[in-house]
Amino acid sequence: MKTTLYVALLLAAGLNATYAADAPSLSAWRSGASKQAIEKWVSEATQPGKNFIPVSQRYVVFDNDGTLWPEAPLTFQLQFMIDEIKRLAPQHPEWQQDPLVNAAIDNDLKKVMQGGKKGLMQLLTLTHSNITTDEFAQRVSNWVATQRHPRFGCRYDQLGYQPMRQLLDYLRANGFKTWIVSGGGIDFMRVLAEKMYDIPPEQVIGSFSLSAFSLSQNGTQMVKTMNGAFYDDEAAKPVAIHLFMGHRPVAAFGNSDGDVPMLQYTSGNPAVKAFGLLVHHTDSVREYAYDVHPPASGKLVNGLSLALRYGWTVVDTAKEWKTIFDPALCAYAGPESRQEKAN
Repeated sequence: MKTTLYVALLLAAGLNATYAADAPSLSAWRSGASKQAIEKWVSEATQPGKNFIPVSQRYVVFDNDGTLWPEAPLTFQLQFMIDEIKRLAPQHPEWQQDPLVNAAIDNDLKKVMQGGKKGLMQLLTLTHSNITTDEFAQRVSNWVATQRHPRFGCRYDQLGYQPMRQLLDYLRANGFKTWIVSGGGIDFMRVLAEKMYDIPPEQVIGSFSLSAFSLSQNGTQMVKTMNGAFYDDEAAKPVAIHLFMGHRPVAAFGNSDGDVPMLQYTSGNPAVKAFGLLVHHTDSVREYAYDVHPPASGKLVNGLSLALRYGWTVVDTAKEWKTIFDPALCAYAGPESRQEKAN
């Protein structure tokens, strides 16, 4: 039995040597504690030893907003919602009496956010329901093709964090299966995830409501509704992972207190030495700096206090990321970018 186990480990080591030979580098990461922690964990997880993780168990999960792409000044989906309100308003004169709709049209984000979850659901209903899933996907694609981020001036699909995109590639090259588990809408993220991160739609878990199947003159269709809404955040994330993925992750990556339960669930994996990482936004020059008081979402307080207890890695983006976005995709030329080049 020991001989069989040893041979199996050697075969696994050979398989992972193949992965390692082609593994992308983490060139957008500066040498430091976070990069070393990542590389050390991956090395131990993929080589024979007490911390080896079989390929069949290498499921890793990533939050999206604030972890893989920016969430300031608003999450991409909320910005899409507001832009859709503006685009559709002329077709709906009845909306003119709605103060929350008018706030969105006037870019009064403070008033929009004051509406809370009830107000958010109201605006989402106007822009995310009573249309087919195909039409919704086309609207998202049209928005991505025509809109630019208000600060960076680049298309939204060009704004994946380069260090994290490299990390996704690095993990996959070492035999890990990468999933998104986010509070963002599942149908919204699925339009972008494969192009931006090489994560296919079936490996995207997000907030959702039930669609309705129907027959149309042209065949069959799925129509988006707001029925059975499920918000994939906080304690709902481990529930969604169990429901959709069916595996307890061996690594989890997030950036906010809403991701803490997902990291705790991962750290509690009894079968492996798990890995947890929090992206701490500290770079007001090249991106945004926030934790206690985020621009809209991404509050990080409990996560920072629990990181030491659980052994999670906390990334200081100002110190540990060489680049924020891939300059080949988004050569941000604002005053902050020029200041960075001068330094």
